[in-house]
Amino acid sequence: MTTVRLTREQLAEVAALERLCFSEPWSETALELLLTETAVGLVCLDGTRVLAYGGMLWAPDEGQITNVAVHPDARRRGCAKAILAAFDTLAREHHAEQITLEVRASNQAAIALYEGDGYKIVGKRKNFYRAPREDALIMIKKL
Repeated sequence: MTTVRLTREQLAEVAALERLCFSEPWSETALELLLTETAVGLVCLDGTRVLAYGGMLWAPDEGQITNVAVHPDARRRGCAKAILAAFDTLAREHHAEQITLEVRASNQAAIALYEGDGYKIVGKRKNFYRAPREDALIMIKKL
């Protein structure tokens, strides 16, 4: 498995992964944002097959993770950890002081992953998610 930057040619496969993993998936057009200077998209590959992807937006002194999605058949194989490690490296290169994200309050697997990588819960966004309606936990990792 390798983790590399997202390419335009991989957008359709990443959009399909979004639809598989999320109740409110980003469209292929929306995912194009991850190819711009204000963001970065990463994919975890097995050969040419996208097993996972992650997106992060750049703000002053901060990286904001938008999504991390792993194909159900590829979970617990280290893709999400590899993407988070690459985000750390990129954020440090951008002189970011922290990385933030939101996660569904019920997503215990993701919360455990993020906490294991040094993220701390610092707040809650009430009714942040719509389908189904649910709070988001705000997590931050200081760099």
